Amino acid sequence: MSNCFILLAAGKGKRFKSNNPKQFVNYMNKPLFMHSVDKAIKSKLFKLIIIVSNVPIKSIKDKSIKIIKGGKERYQSSQKALNFIKDKKFKNVFIHDAARPNFSIGLLKKLKSNLRNNNAVVPFVKTENSTKYRKVNKIENLNRDNLLFTQTPQSFDFKSLHRLSKVNKNIVTDEASLFLNNNKKVKFIKGEEGNFKITTKSDLKKKNIKSFYGIGFDIHRLIKDKKLYLGGTIIPFHSGLKGHSDGDVILHAIIDGLLGAMRKKDIGTLYPSNKRKFKNIRSPNMLLPILKTIEKDNYFINNVDINLICEKPKVSKYREKIVSSLSNLLNINKNQINLKGKTVEKLGLIGKELAIACEAIVSLNHYD
Repeated sequence: MSNCFILLAAGKGKRFKSNNPKQFVNYMNKPLFMHSVDKAIKSKLFKLIIIVSNVPIKSIKDKSIKIIKGGKERYQSSQKALNFIKDKKFKNVFIHDAARPNFSIGLLKKLKSNLRNNNAVVPFVKTENSTKYRKVNKIENLNRDNLLFTQTPQSFDFKSLHRLSKVNKNIVTDEASLFLNNNKKVKFIKGEEGNFKITTKSDLKKKNIKSFYGIGFDIHRLIKDKKLYLGGTIIPFHSGLKGHSDGDVILHAIIDGLLGAMRKKDIGTLYPSNKRKFKNIRSPNMLLPILKTIEKDNYFINNVDINLICEKPKVSKYREKIVSSLSNLLNINKNQINLKGKTVEKLGLIGKELAIACEAIVSLNHYD
């Protein structure tokens, strides 16, 4: 696995018109640049991933990822990354722009396959638009069949690219230009229509996204001398919730809501109470397979709205703690979670502080 993936994320993105660089804005539930990082990791093609950024990134813990400071121009950031790995004996290097989060792992594999017989492999798409070219005061028609709109990631033999890059002093918009400007051969392969570049805020909405909704409900009796788990965290209380698992009504309601939005039955189907292997299982462990399904099937969580129905404990006292726990477990921002406390005016089991119930509505977005 002698391949390195370089992600260029040092641009200013002036056309995006945002206080935060566009590569760090939230896109389909995570920072824009992380889509590329995650796909590079999942592909299992790379021994090292380099993120070139002029903004500190503190959230990365993976030891196979290095973060280095970029330059003023794109080509300078690329040069810095190539110089960083010049002694690490990589055979191939892939260069990618963080503003293109929608490429597929299949494209990465196709690029690698074509590197066997080529030193430079670049994906492209064609255009269906009639295209003109302004030349002084004259506008000419161009033959669109001859136009190649190149994309990233682009893949290269490392030594070949490094030789061309280290002597380059001119602004180039991609590494393919280095090869073409020096009359070197480039293998062009079919790219992906969905691998578009995020340039303006309107581009964030280009992806074909559909929304789905699910509702979940759960209720458990309270029993003495048991820990009370709500939203994956322990809440100080004289009683805990009775159940085959830890009885966490918040997570159980959320799990049912997620399953409902995906049309995948219910929590009892996945974790039947007559199975001993699920006895005393922690609810965060019940949540994990559902989150993996969400990611695998191209869903992401848009928001979660929760009603916790109980007389005590008082939700307002523990709201921040529970929301923080849910944010970590669901891997979403706190502002995507709303937790409300509801009482039943002393009526029934809940009113007598003998039970706690929860209902949750979740919305999932799905992208092609």
